[in-house]
Amino acid sequence: MKHLPLFVLGLLGALPALGQGNNYAQNYKKFDNLALTPPMGWNSWNKFACNVDERLIKEVADAMVSTGMKDAGYTYINIDDCWHGERDAQGFIQPDAKRFPSGMKALADYIHSKGLKMGIYSDAGSQTCGGRPGSRGYEFQDAQQYAAWGVDYLKYDWCNTEGLKAEGAYKTITAALRKAGRPMVLSICEWGNDKPWEWGPTVGHLWRTTGDIYNCFDCIKDNGTWKAWGVMQIMDKQEHLRQYAGPGHWNDPDMLEVGNGMPANEDRAHFTMWAMMAAPLITGNDLRTMSPQTKATLTNREVLAIDQDPLGVQGFRYAAKDSLETWLKPLAGDKWAVAFLNRSKRPQPVRFDWQATPIADEVAKVELNAAKTTYRLRNPWAQKEVGTTKKPFVATVPSHDVVVVVLSK
Repeated sequence: MKHLPLFVLGLLGALPALGQGNNYAQNYKKFDNLALTPPMGWNSWNKFACNVDERLIKEVADAMVSTGMKDAGYTYINIDDCWHGERDAQGFIQPDAKRFPSGMKALADYIHSKGLKMGIYSDAGSQTCGGRPGSRGYEFQDAQQYAAWGVDYLKYDWCNTEGLKAEGAYKTITAALRKAGRPMVLSICEWGNDKPWEWGPTVGHLWRTTGDIYNCFDCIKDNGTWKAWGVMQIMDKQEHLRQYAGPGHWNDPDMLEVGNGMPANEDRAHFTMWAMMAAPLITGNDLRTMSPQTKATLTNREVLAIDQDPLGVQGFRYAAKDSLETWLKPLAGDKWAVAFLNRSKRPQPVRFDWQATPIADEVAKVELNAAKTTYRLRNPWAQKEVGTTKKPFVATVPSHDVVVVVLSK
């Protein structure tokens, strides 16, 4: 080497830098223009856990259409854990051949033929939470496979991630999805441990803020090494996170438990508060056998409009007294949604004087001032007009239930 001309040595020294600068740069930014309102769909886990197969997924897709869920705005059919078979000789993941004999491409084609989109599940670790092959070390191959199958949505979990740092791991799968070239919604399922709201908005489209939800209005299920949380516990954990949410980047308080065993009033409160929080609405019940009451709850267009409002502002708890909470959510067109939530086991009276105190939302930079502007009141659950802001609003909120009004000029 010492006998080579100096200009040759200079070129050789520059080659690694040139290569790294040009050939190995990765795009860690999510696909734009997806999930501009909170994603709506269905996921298999809450009801079926690992008991998933091709027939179930097709029947649920059929039911999403026949029940009116699709017409109400539900779009994604998301297959959670345990769909996986083994990797082939080249390392590409294959579906479980017994459960999905037609393959994932054929299943995606079926779902797409219904006017719906397909979601799939993987994990940043070596194994999924259900013990199937994870994506660690195979991120780019898995992304290529999902793109070839026609996947539209990826839920990416956080089990068995020894030594990994969340932000880096999720940037890797984002880069892999980018390289594969098919736009997909990325659902970051890291459980909120590493504050994904701080780094997630550029990497994914939604991020879990907590551990798993549990089908209970107000309780905690202790599983020993981890806990699952009731609806109210999950809701309380959203405090101080609303400034991170907006079109294309949402706080995710986990999937809905509506239709999985709670009474109608608790389902209604659960659904309402997720709408008030601008949460993704991913149902977790059996769409094929749901009751008329469950269907009516999940397809209430006026409550869905609160969640899907294009302004994309997450609501906030304005007041709380004697287990009665008042929540507000600014909406587009100078509208407001107001929810009175009763967390107690007895009915609670509510009297709200609209003109007494202007309410300012520092996050959205808007103000509700009924002393200057008169608003009409509409109850989206009763689907009727209920007066104006000229008079105080008076109602009784049943136990574990809500009363909601939408204010418009």
